[in-house]
Amino acid sequence: MRPSRTNFPFAATEPGLETDHEERQLALEYLADAWNAADADGVDTEALAHAALFAAIATLVREYGEEAVAKLIGDVPDRISNGEYTLDRVLQ
Repeated sequence: MRPSRTNFPFAATEPGLETDHEERQLALEYLADAWNAADADGVDTEALAHAALFAAIATLVREYGEEAVAKLIGDVPDRISNGEYTLDRVLQ
């Protein structure tokens, strides 16, 4: 029996993005399954995180180019500070 999937908090920011939301949700579910399998096999979570970041950034660079990805990545520190990547935070 397959465990229930985690519902990651991705909200559509514009009308009509529900399909994009569903696609991202599905992608996150696949990644969560792979992450959990690697973790169960004893792969260090820090190594998993670094590998995931490398794969994600390399894919984005191939798709959009260095400049666009550098700008996207440049915005990440503020987004982290604003709590966008904190999954267990309490919303007020």
